[in-house]
Amino acid sequence: MKKITSILKLLLLVTTLACYLQGNAKKIDIYELSLDQNLATPEIKNKLKDAVQDFQYKQAVELIKQNYEVELTRDNEVIIVTIPAERLFASNDTVLAATGPAALKPMLRYLKNPGFYKLLLVMHSDDTGSKAYTVRLTRSRVIAVYDWFDANGDVDYIVPYALGSNDPLNANDSMEKRRKNRRLEIYIVPNDVMLEQAKRGAININIIKKK
Repeated sequence: MKKITSILKLLLLVTTLACYLQGNAKKIDIYELSLDQNLATPEIKNKLKDAVQDFQYKQAVELIKQNYEVELTRDNEVIIVTIPAERLFASNDTVLAATGPAALKPMLRYLKNPGFYKLLLVMHSDDTGSKAYTVRLTRSRVIAVYDWFDANGDVDYIVPYALGSNDPLNANDSMEKRRKNRRLEIYIVPNDVMLEQAKRGAININIIKKK
């Protein structure tokens, strides 16, 4: 009897450990993916596309009404919100400016339902300074933004990226073009909880799955 009890305890321990590792793997995985990989996943099957696209379009419209610069990508499944760096940081600074929280606060609604979205924070700079400098600058800035979200919401599904001057919108040949290159892009990516809802026929960010 003792031997059977010991075996059952061992099986329970192994099962618990497996569940723990599986749950944490999901959290770790998104941080191990490149920006392109995170943008491409999860894949949305054809029968769910219409529902996801319609929902994302409505979210994009609401953000435009709030005066954000917004576009849709990945077949209208992913929203990109672009915030000028000057709204978040003083020149060459890495401490979030007083105007920063007002620009970021509306994004918190996309974190209130864990697993509904992934948010990819992508910080860019112009080409002023060396490549190493622009990467350090954008890394420090995106960490500052990430820390703000961490202090105000759930960051389990937020991934920060620092691209330095590697992905400019424009040639860096004027002050205005450099200003536009200095930006934070927030990619609002549909995630598993949204897809589960789409399978059931209705998407609602306010319906939080019970644990």
